[in-house]
Amino acid sequence: MHSRIVQFVLIIAIAPTIFRPAIAADIDFDRDIRPILSDRCYTCHGPDEKSRKAKLRFDTKAGAFADLDGYHAIVPGKPGESELVLRIDPDDPSDIMPPKKFNRPLSAKQKQLLKDWIKQGAPWSEHWSFVPPKRPALSKVANGAWSRNAIDNFILAKLERESLAPSPQADKRTLIRRVTLDLTGLPPTRGEVESFLNDNSPDAYEKVVDRLLGSKHYGERMSWSWLEAARYADSNGYQGDRERTMYPWRDWVIGAFNKNMPYDQFTVWQLAGDLLPNATDEQRLATAFCRNHMINGEGGRIAEENRVEYVFDQMETMSTVWLGMTMTCCRCHDHKYDPISQSEYFKLFAFFNQTPVNGGGGNPQTPPVLSAPTGEQHKQLAQIELEIADIVRQLAEHTRASGAKQAAWEREQLKTIGARQWHTVKPAVVKAIHQTLKPLDDHSVLAGGANADNDTYTVTLPATLDQITGIRLETLRHPTMTKNSLSRAESGNFVLTGFEVQVLPANGVKPQPVKIASAAATLEQGNLKITTAYDGNKNTGWAVWEGRIVDKEHTAVFRFAEPIKAGKQATLRITLRHDSQHKRHNIGRFRLSLTNVATPTLDNHNQALADALRTPVKTRNAAQKKIIADTYRATDTSYQALL
Repeated sequence: MHSRIVQFVLIIAIAPTIFRPAIAADIDFDRDIRPILSDRCYTCHGPDEKSRKAKLRFDTKAGAFADLDGYHAIVPGKPGESELVLRIDPDDPSDIMPPKKFNRPLSAKQKQLLKDWIKQGAPWSEHWSFVPPKRPALSKVANGAWSRNAIDNFILAKLERESLAPSPQADKRTLIRRVTLDLTGLPPTRGEVESFLNDNSPDAYEKVVDRLLGSKHYGERMSWSWLEAARYADSNGYQGDRERTMYPWRDWVIGAFNKNMPYDQFTVWQLAGDLLPNATDEQRLATAFCRNHMINGEGGRIAEENRVEYVFDQMETMSTVWLGMTMTCCRCHDHKYDPISQSEYFKLFAFFNQTPVNGGGGNPQTPPVLSAPTGEQHKQLAQIELEIADIVRQLAEHTRASGAKQAAWEREQLKTIGARQWHTVKPAVVKAIHQTLKPLDDHSVLAGGANADNDTYTVTLPATLDQITGIRLETLRHPTMTKNSLSRAESGNFVLTGFEVQVLPANGVKPQPVKIASAAATLEQGNLKITTAYDGNKNTGWAVWEGRIVDKEHTAVFRFAEPIKAGKQATLRITLRHDSQHKRHNIGRFRLSLTNVATPTLDNHNQALADALRTPVKTRNAAQKKIIADTYRATDTSYQALL
């Protein structure tokens, strides 16, 4: 890439000399003629088909030289036979072009340019970026001995035209300062200057240049222009302008220059490196060129509008830096100077219209993201992966060898695990004032029918334990609720304003209320605490909203002031009230369980472990196997030592 970049820089430096006509009488179409046609003629004879007159157009070569019923606007080499010349200087003033009503007459100089251009053969040129460069002939100079190369020749030709003499050759101290700044962006060190001053060999300067080209700072300096053209930044660009991690791509560009990467490879990797067969991490990283657009993380943005704007930016940047032309105008209409039509613009747009990026996030790592470890980090990761694989192998061997030990541990656990904490009870009777309540196979209860603004549920349970110290309420998700949440409210939330327990003795004695001493819940929304669900105030209650659709199941435990000893023939009546001012916030699905432990807790691990251990080995499901294995491994010191 070095030689190509250097050639490009030198061409740009001498462009005024190369592209300016050597003979003053020569006329350049793009510089001298197209602006006249555009400014004075395109209104009636340009790309807009609706306003075009006489089927004549000057924005294309085919249109300008077309045969229009025997007439030709332009006849190369023959101004007198060209209708254009006859109309800009007509015998009849009423035939003049542009028409007087447009109030944009041609000046005498512009008329002469058009005539001279046609006289010279009316050479037509396409957009400059589509014209293959040609090596120009060397300009004739008086002081040919001064030139050491072709570039010197063009510079000298310009100096001689301006009657200027070349500056004296720079001294060595100045020369090393200039070339070091040019190639690295840094001044030379004192030692580098002294070394060059003391080197009297014929190739002393060449050695300095070779050293600078081999410096890592060369890529840092030469990448400046590319990073700017590729709109590189380490921030998002909109309002808050949050930090964005793009420097790994910057470092890749620097490395590409330092490695003298061929320009075609430099191009392909940045536009489609991820689409190459068996693409490497480096090739995928190169495509971050397409992610240099600004990112709008603002919450009120229109996501699809942002996404399309990003595609526009990717495509128009590609056009500018690789095709040598802007395409912003033809996004909206065929433009008089753009060689690309609006239709062609959107055909090209289709190639880039595959990005899922919509402006969401706005953090330093806005998805999609790519891991970009350094070479040393790659080595470290590979070593870590080997170590992990070895540990996994040892853990698997340990598990296979410890089958008998785990079986013995399971038998011992069954002896010591004790009674299960919670006993789920199948409801005997369920009813609601407004909705329908349906018992399910897992002993949960599902609300259905027309959702009411407020509702009260009543559930009758058999007192299956000799002594009952508390009751557990599980609120469960269900597909019939809002987005598979806990209720049919818009938020999927509920507000339980009342929770009451009564004992219904078997002998028909009047129902006896049960006093609740304390309660706990897996989550409480602000001031809507679980303890306010049994305070007798319908303006308070328990809720579980976290600022989004409720997507988790939640549990509450109510502890009785005194254990219930009603006998197994008795029943319990549980009342759930939903009298909140927040309408339709009724629990959608729930399940009730009883316990006889001294202090009921929310922790359900011991019960799940007990249930799993009591299940025959051959019929255990995956979840049961996991809880047993995890609990056993936590007590296995030899297993833990491998972690």
